[in-house]
Amino acid sequence: MVQRSSPRRSRQLEEFGENIRRWRTLNGLSAAELADRAAVSRQTLRAIESGEGGRIDSLFAILGALGIAETAIAGIDPYTNETARARIDDLLRNGGRL
Repeated sequence: MVQRSSPRRSRQLEEFGENIRRWRTLNGLSAAELADRAAVSRQTLRAIESGEGGRIDSLFAILGALGIAETAIAGIDPYTNETARARIDDLLRNGGRL
């Protein structure tokens, strides 16, 4: 189980899990069907959907089964975020590397 360091982190995990559940619903899948397609246990899926955490490979198996793994990867790409892009530009301008 994930050691939660703050109420904020707990809320973020719960919100993320709820979004996974919504994607499952939008895809017309039961929890058992998604767990089967992702080759994870129903317990693992339940933990992720409830914000209790899980292994990253299990998370990506679920995202892949939902067809949104690439969307999740793109969502954390610093090159697609204005604030991060400005920091990258500053870093590179000052001789830093990524």
